[in-house]
Amino acid sequence: MSLNRQKAGHKAGRDAGYTPQPAPSHAPSGMAWSTVVEQTVTGLGYDLVDTERGVRGLLRVYIDCLPDCGQEFVTVEDCEKVTRQLQHVLEVEGCAYERLEVSSPGLDRPLKKPADFNRFVGQDIEVQLKEPFQGRKKFRGILLSQDSPEGESSAPPQAGEATTWRLVFQEGKTSHVLGFSFHELREAKLVPVVDFKGRRFAAPPAESNNKDKEDGDRDE
Repeated sequence: MSLNRQKAGHKAGRDAGYTPQPAPSHAPSGMAWSTVVEQTVTGLGYDLVDTERGVRGLLRVYIDCLPDCGQEFVTVEDCEKVTRQLQHVLEVEGCAYERLEVSSPGLDRPLKKPADFNRFVGQDIEVQLKEPFQGRKKFRGILLSQDSPEGESSAPPQAGEATTWRLVFQEGKTSHVLGFSFHELREAKLVPVVDFKGRRFAAPPAESNNKDKEDGDRDE
């Protein structure tokens, strides 16, 4: 049995013997930690999925491969590379943290920005709306762009072209279509897929973040 997405991660302190890349010359000193993280991750050629600030100075960063990077999954080596560069740039910019964890987003990758929806058109996702539609907020089905035929996936639209999407979901033997825009969502994520000897089955959503119990919930 194999899973369609892997999880890799790296927890780090101060690593010796590493020569970091120079900090971006255009980055102003003292900028916000979130900007530092975003510029560093994207500058190294990865997709920044999400960030979290935990208790006791924990900073978590979730990264993914870009669609055209030539590999499907983030590896431990990728996480180590980003960790070391982040350590250097965060120190240069004076961003306070005690511990840094860099990992892949896991099986149930969250969709946090419009570009994520464009990238994963045709895949099985789960969404939660801010306001109920026909008495419910949670839906699970196949993500389509607004102009793709029902039941068929299409090529992801170019950035900025599509602001709405559709979700084709089943109720009994009947297919329904939910149209939604990004600002109507509370959250969204991929549905993990389990592969049994070439046969693909949608698996129940799984926790992607193996968070330390001692860290508790993220800081608001």
